[in-house]
Amino acid sequence: MSLIKTCIRAAIASTMFLAALAHAQSDAAGPIATQAGALNFLRDESGMAALIDTQVFDRFDAKRIAHFDETTGASDTVTRMLVQSDTGPVLYDFRRNPPLVQRVNQRMTVKRVFWQGEEVVMQSNLGWYGYRRGKLTRLQSSTTIYH
Repeated sequence: MSLIKTCIRAAIASTMFLAALAHAQSDAAGPIATQAGALNFLRDESGMAALIDTQVFDRFDAKRIAHFDETTGASDTVTRMLVQSDTGPVLYDFRRNPPLVQRVNQRMTVKRVFWQGEEVVMQSNLGWYGYRRGKLTRLQSSTTIYH
């Protein structure tokens, strides 16, 4: 009985640890502090517009805003963001100005995101995927720990 309790406690602890490492989904429309400037999402005639300060750098279709943010530094400025659009995720890299915009080009609903160096690992309704340098890869079971 003691071994079962230990296993259950270990499973709960590991689940809580992994949940803390995933960046939570946000529905904030702005202003959001990024390394490239203040980000705002605005609804316009063609869907949604993403602006840095007052300049539009991207447009996409979405009924609502949903994004996953990678932050850095004591100021918690956003360095990268994965935005859910109607046609699939869009990756914004705010380490450049204007931000780099990369469309994943796979319709999916993202549930969780993990940032692994330059790779974005996402859990979606279609399974687990990695996105790196413009390439989407379906992930297989492995012993890799994402955080």
